[in-house]
Amino acid sequence: MVAMKNNTNIKKLLGRRIKELRQKKGLTQEQLSDRINVGERNLSKIECGNNFVTAETLSKIIDALEIEPQELFNFKHLEEKNELKEELMEAIRTEQVDIKLMYQFYKSIK
Repeated sequence: MVAMKNNTNIKKLLGRRIKELRQKKGLTQEQLSDRINVGERNLSKIECGNNFVTAETLSKIIDALEIEPQELFNFKHLEEKNELKEELMEAIRTEQVDIKLMYQFYKSIK
C-alpha cells in the first residue's frame, strides 16, 4: 500500500488517477463533467488535486468511468513516478549529477 504523506498528496494522486482513467476511456473533461453532473471547472480542479471529491461525486465518477472502486485508488505507479521525479529534481538542484550530461541525455530521448 502507498504511504500517504498528507492530504495534499492523496488529492493530487486521486486527481491524476481520475484524469488518467478519463483519458484512457477517451473522454474529455467536458464529457465526464456532463456524465457526473459537475461543472467542467470543478472537474479540472479535482484532476489537478486542488479540490477533493465528495463521496457522491466519487460514486458518479466510478460509474461514469465504468470501473471498480479499487481501480480508482490504484495509484501506486503514480506515487513511484512522483518519487523518482522528486529524487531526480533534488539531485539536479543540489548538483549531485552532471547537469550538462543530464541535459544531453534529456535532449537525446525527447
